[in-house]
Amino acid sequence: MPDAKPSKDPKTFENRQRLAPRLQMIINGDDEVSSYRSVLSASVTAPKVAVDQVHPVEGLRRAVAEPPVDKDRPTVDSYDRRVRVSCFVQLDEAMPPPAALPANARNNPRRQRGSLVIADLTREGAARLADRALAEGIAYVEPGAPLSHPRPRVEGRAAEAPASRAVETPAGTEAEADPVLIGLVDVGGFDFAHQDFLDEDGDTRFERIWDQGAADGPPPEGYDDGRELTRKEMNRAIHGARQVGVSPGDILPQSVQAPSSHGTHVASIAGGNSGVCPDAILAGVLIALDEEDQQRHRTFFDSTRLAEAVTYLFGLGEELGEKLGRPVPTVINISLGTNGHAHDGTSPISRWIDSALGKPGRCVCVAAGNAGQEAAQFEGDLGFVSGRIHASGRIPARGLTCDLEWQVVGNGIVDVSENEMEIWYEAGDELAVSVCSPSGTWSRVVGPGEFYENWAVSRGEEDSGGQTFVSIYNERYHPANGANRISLFLSPRLKGTISGIEAGVWTVRLHGVEVRDGAFDAWIERDDPRPLGRIGETQAWRFPSYFTRRSNVDRSSVSSLGCGRDVIAVANADTGRERINVSSSQGPTRDGRYKPDIAAPGTDVVAANGFTGGDPRQKWVSMTGTSMASPYVAGVAARMLQSHPRLTAAQIQGIMRRTAQPLPGYDYRWQDDAGFGQIRPEGCLDQAGVPFRAKDLEKKDSESEDAGGDVPAGATETGNGEAR
Repeated sequence: MPDAKPSKDPKTFENRQRLAPRLQMIINGDDEVSSYRSVLSASVTAPKVAVDQVHPVEGLRRAVAEPPVDKDRPTVDSYDRRVRVSCFVQLDEAMPPPAALPANARNNPRRQRGSLVIADLTREGAARLADRALAEGIAYVEPGAPLSHPRPRVEGRAAEAPASRAVETPAGTEAEADPVLIGLVDVGGFDFAHQDFLDEDGDTRFERIWDQGAADGPPPEGYDDGRELTRKEMNRAIHGARQVGVSPGDILPQSVQAPSSHGTHVASIAGGNSGVCPDAILAGVLIALDEEDQQRHRTFFDSTRLAEAVTYLFGLGEELGEKLGRPVPTVINISLGTNGHAHDGTSPISRWIDSALGKPGRCVCVAAGNAGQEAAQFEGDLGFVSGRIHASGRIPARGLTCDLEWQVVGNGIVDVSENEMEIWYEAGDELAVSVCSPSGTWSRVVGPGEFYENWAVSRGEEDSGGQTFVSIYNERYHPANGANRISLFLSPRLKGTISGIEAGVWTVRLHGVEVRDGAFDAWIERDDPRPLGRIGETQAWRFPSYFTRRSNVDRSSVSSLGCGRDVIAVANADTGRERINVSSSQGPTRDGRYKPDIAAPGTDVVAANGFTGGDPRQKWVSMTGTSMASPYVAGVAARMLQSHPRLTAAQIQGIMRRTAQPLPGYDYRWQDDAGFGQIRPEGCLDQAGVPFRAKDLEKKDSESEDAGGDVPAGATETGNGEAR
C-alpha cells in the first residue's frame, strides 16, 4: 500500500465525493488486496479465484509469493478483471439507469426502485462512473453494507415439540382466512422437509426457495445469481428420498444446509405447523453467508442482495395473487443485521424497503439486533464484544475535543480484518478528527471535506514488520440526509509480510472547528469472529473491534436495518422473567424515532431443528435472540393480513404499538429496550379491522344498521368484514 498523501486536486476530490469512503478503499486496493477482500468483504467478489489461493491466510501468502503456473488457474495479474463490487447507485432523479452502468443494471426493473439502482461494478468501472457522474445524473455510489451472521444462543440441541403458537381469532371476528405469504430472508438453509412444514399429504408448504449462493442455476427470472427451488422440485425430492432412504437435502441440496439452521428455526416460529400462522404459504431466500466461509470469495452477502430478496418475495406474492385471482398479502421477516450508515432510516437498503412498503398488504419485520450487552454477566462471558458498538457525546464549544476509545483485540491472536467506524453529526457543526495508535503515534488532523488514505503506522523497532494502515474520510452534507459523516478504517498489511491490526486501544479524537450543537453518534461495523490461519506463532482472526466500556453508550444499538420508518423492529422479551433479554439492542434511532417498536418472545424459544437427519430426538431445538422474536411478530402480521389484506405496513405498526402490553415496572410510554411493550396477538387481531370501520354520526342508528353498521357509505363489504 502506498504512503498516505492527501489529495489537493479540487476536481479529483469533487469526483471522489460521489463515491462512499468504503468504495474508495476498494478501488484503491491493488489486485492482491482485492483478492483478499473478496474473501472477507460482503460486497466484493472474485468469482473465478480458487479458494486455496486466498483462503485462509497461508493460502493468500502462497498466492502472493508464488503465483500458480498452471495456465488454467488464475494468476495474481488476472484478479483485476474479475473483481466486482455490489453497489447502490443514487441517481439525481427517478429515471432510466444511465448507459455508464452495466447492462444487467440498465435493463432490469428488479434492480431499480425509484432513484436507487443496484449495480455490480468493476473497480475501474466504479472509478469511471465517478468521473462521469455529473454528466450521467449520478449523485452518489455506495457499496452494499455487510450483513452479519446472526448468532442466537443455542439453549440445547434437543428439545420437546413446542406447543402451538397459533393465535385464537377473537370472538365475533371469525372468517375464512385469506391466503397470505410469509417470506423469510435468512441463512443456514431451509429444511423444507421438516415435519413442521409438511401438509396432510406429506408435501412441503414452501412455495419457493431462492438460494442466492448456489453455483448452478437456474436463478429466478430476472435475477443473475443462485438457484430457485420450486414446490414441485421440493416435493419430488421429499417423496424420492423416502423411496431410497436418504435425506431430501441430498437429492435437492442448498448451498448451505447447516445443522440447527437459523433459517429453519425462524421459519418454524413464523409459519410452521407449530407457528403463529400455520396456514401461511412459505417462501425463503437464502443469503450467501456461509458460516464456514468456503465460498465467500465468489458471492455477495450484503444489503444489495437483501434488497433483491425483498423485491423477489413481494413479486412472488403478486405472482401468486394473479394465479389465485385475489390478493396474496406478503409479510417478510429479516433476522439479519448491519451497523452501516446513519441509523436514521436513510441508508440505501432502508429507503429501498420503505419504498416497497407503500402498497397495502405488505409488511417487513426486522430483528432489532443482539447488541444490547455492555458488560460481562459472568466470568468468561464475551457477549459485550457484540454489544459495545455505539458511542455518542457532545463537543461543547469550538476549540474543544472529545476522545473515543476503540479496542482491537490481542492476547495471542491477530486481527487481519478491516475495522470500520462511522461518526455522524449534524450539518450545522464542523468537526475535525485525528487518530492515535496504541503505541502512541498520532495521525495528522483531518478537517471537514478532507481525507487521508493509507497512513502506515509501524509498531516500533521491536516489530519492524508490523504495520496498520489508517484511512480517514471527513464528508460534508451526505446526499442521503444532509448530515456529516466521518469514516475511519483500520486495515492490516496484506502485501509482502502479512500483519494484523495493532492490538490495543486506538484513540479517536474529535476536534470542534465550528460548533452550534456539537452532538455526535458513532457506530462500529462488527465482523463475524472466525479464525483464518496462522501468521508465524500467532493465530490470525477476523474479529470484531469494539468501544471500551468508558466510551460505549448503551443505547441506539438497533441494527440499521431496523431503523427504517415503516419496518417493525422487534426486541427480545424474556417472557419467563418478564423482562427484556440483556442482549437485545436498544433505541432510539439517531434522529430520535421510536425503535424498537415492540417486543416479542425471543428467549429459550423451541422451534424446528433443521438438517439433523432422521433422529426423532433431534427434531426441535431451543434458541435465544431477537432473531426468534421477529418471526413471532411476522406471524402475527400475517394473521392480521389474512382477515384484512388491505392493511398497510404503517397501520400494522400502529396497531401493534397501540395494543402492546408494558412489561412490569414500565408504563405505556416508549422504552429504549422494549419499545411500546410486549406484543398482544389477540389485541392486534381485534383491532385489525378498525381502519375499515367508521360510524356515520349523521345517520340514525337504524339506518346505520341497515347500511351495514360500520361500513362506510358507498363501500362494499368482503366476506371477512372488510370494506373495499
